[in-house]
Amino acid sequence: MKNRITELRAERGWTQAELAQRISVSRQTINAIETEKFDPSLPVAFRLARVFDLGIEEVFLDDQ
Repeated sequence: MKNRITELRAERGWTQAELAQRISVSRQTINAIETEKFDPSLPVAFRLARVFDLGIEEVFLDDQ
């Protein structure tokens, strides 16, 4: 699933490790989501949207 996580994280000056800590996942999970090797579970997707103060559809993009 396409996403804007790398862009949103960079805008805030956060490392992958810092973002991971904020949403209680591993840095490797953030890397896998950013590189689209792994689609997050719904709870993780909602935590990501919340940490960026955005709607889920503003973080994850429809790739059609």
